[in-house]
Amino acid sequence: MPKLGESITEAAIITWFKNIGDTIEDDEMLLEVATDKVDSEVPSNVSGVIVDILFDANDVIKIGETIAIIKIDEKSSSPKKVAKKKENNPKQTIVEKHKVNKSSKSIQLTSTSNSNTFFSPLIISIAKKHHISFEELARVPATGKEGRLRKSDLFQYIEDGRPLKFAQPVAKQDPTAYRIPQLNFDKGTGKVIEMDRMRKMIADHMVYSKHTSPHVTAYVEADLTNMVNWRNENKIAFQDKYGERLTFTPLFVEAVAKAVKDFPNINASVDGGNIIVKEDINIGMATALPSGNLIVPVVKNADSKDLKQLAENVNKLANKARENKLSGDDINGGTFTISNVGTFGSVMGTPIINQPEVAILALGIIKKRPEVIETKKGDEIAIRSMMYLSLSFDHRVVDGFLGGSFVRRVADYFEQFDTNRKI
Repeated sequence: MPKLGESITEAAIITWFKNIGDTIEDDEMLLEVATDKVDSEVPSNVSGVIVDILFDANDVIKIGETIAIIKIDEKSSSPKKVAKKKENNPKQTIVEKHKVNKSSKSIQLTSTSNSNTFFSPLIISIAKKHHISFEELARVPATGKEGRLRKSDLFQYIEDGRPLKFAQPVAKQDPTAYRIPQLNFDKGTGKVIEMDRMRKMIADHMVYSKHTSPHVTAYVEADLTNMVNWRNENKIAFQDKYGERLTFTPLFVEAVAKAVKDFPNINASVDGGNIIVKEDINIGMATALPSGNLIVPVVKNADSKDLKQLAENVNKLANKARENKLSGDDINGGTFTISNVGTFGSVMGTPIINQPEVAILALGIIKKRPEVIETKKGDEIAIRSMMYLSLSFDHRVVDGFLGGSFVRRVADYFEQFDTNRKI
């Protein structure tokens, strides 16, 4: 399974375009996979005949794992790509043994890990030769002194076909952990619609986020009258000059990126007991797909781009989302997310944090309202373009002062928009 984008560690197989015994050419599409929320086609990097397909549709595969065996056509492949014959390739033999044993009822799908995880250089050398990871190595039954793994243990495990290769370790139960009560609700009757794959992934992602991060939401309102008037006066000239539509989104991204620079601790993620404050400011934009599902394309290094570049990036990502052409890199690497719920007419929202980030900003509808404003003549009532901003943040690492100060700073940048700005 080739690398399919930055930070992607696994992919789910959707469908195989070829079967065992089929011939395939170099760069011809072999299968389609799903990575996070994007579907990608994977080409073959050699020409030859497909000898074996090791996984089925819906299987989730780690990046770098062997998924198929192709007998190389030496005439059309470069010498460095020619593989050893199947009978001399220990990895292929092991895989075949595993496939045979996989159907056996004696195979355990879970395994405890060895208490002693010190492995001798000899054990590590054997493991590397047979492509056995340290995680799998820790599951091999050990008979040595003090739980040490012996060479004979490892060879016996390999001879048995590596039955615990795909096993999941059994975690010890935490007596203090919260357990979901098994309640039988009356779910009613009606039309049953099965969730598609993306909807299931979104559901899992949202439940995980709420379970992981204690959410707190802070609200402010901002007067966007200056920004609205400037954008309305300049959007046609902007498109004529740069060939790009000027929506509010690049203006929002620009202001949020400036606020993130002012409060860098909002641009972070949590790794156990550590907080990782990101160097890059990559702003994700929650975007609705034609199917109704949600995806978050990312504007990379938003703080270093001018309005023209931001408009280009935003429009390109939005178009790719509408056409279902986003790549893995388009949706990865985000450090902070905005969700423009006002697009759907919502006054405000309580967004769920896009893990592993620590905050997300929802922008409500821009609505004209009568407001009391201060003038040289005193307080007056005027028609202003107002918006509610909602910041949900992870209270493990973001306290009320940081969260409130950040969302207020974003509102300040909205309100202090320079109406004399040149395009």
